[in-house]
Amino acid sequence: MTNIYSEETEGYQRTDLYNGNTTQQLQYHYEQILKLLGENTEREGICKTPERIAKAMQFFTHGYHLNPAQILQSAMFKQDYRQMVIVKDIEVYSLCEHHLVPFFGKAHVAYIPAGYIVGLSKIARVVDAFARRLQVQEQMTTQIKKCIDETLHPLGVAVVIEAQHLCMSMRGIQKQNSVTTTSDFTGAFLNHANTRQEFMRLIGINLH
Repeated sequence: MTNIYSEETEGYQRTDLYNGNTTQQLQYHYEQILKLLGENTEREGICKTPERIAKAMQFFTHGYHLNPAQILQSAMFKQDYRQMVIVKDIEVYSLCEHHLVPFFGKAHVAYIPAGYIVGLSKIARVVDAFARRLQVQEQMTTQIKKCIDETLHPLGVAVVIEAQHLCMSMRGIQKQNSVTTTSDFTGAFLNHANTRQEFMRLIGINLH
C-alpha cells in the first residue's frame, strides 16, 4: 500500500511517496540496528530517525520501481539526424552495494541516432533510474549503455561516469580526493577511434 504524506510550511509543500508496509518494517529494523550500535533510540534527536531512514532508503532506491527502457520509449521521435548527441554532466547519486554508503559524481552520455532521437531529459532519467539502486559504478555504466543501445538501436552509444566513493574516503584507504572513471562504448564509439576521441574531447576527459 502506498501512502502519500503532504506537509505545507510557510508556503513550501513537501510530498513524500512511500510504501506504508515497507516503512514499518524498515523502521523496526533500523531501530534495532541503532540499539546494537549503542544508541539510545528514545532520546529526542534519535527517536524519529528509524522512520526517517526508512523513508529515505525508499527514495534512495526507487530506481528498482522504474523501467528505464519505458522511459526512453515514452519520448522517441523519428528524425533523420546522424550526428553525435551528448548529454553531459548528469548528476549521479547512488549507494554502493558493498557498504551501503554513497558514491556521487557525473555521467556523460552520447549516442548517434539511426532513425530515432529521444527527449534529452529522458537520458538523465535513465541514468537516475539505474543510479537509484544499490550499485557498483562499473555495472551502472554498462547498464545505461545497454539500455540505450537496445531501446534506440543507434549507430553507437558512449557512457562515461566520474564519481567519488565514500567507501574510499570515509573508511578503508581514506583517500578523500580520488575519483573513479568508468566507460563503455558500442558501435561507432567502439569501432572508430576518431569518433570516440571526439566524444572524449567534447566532455573534456582524457582516458589513458
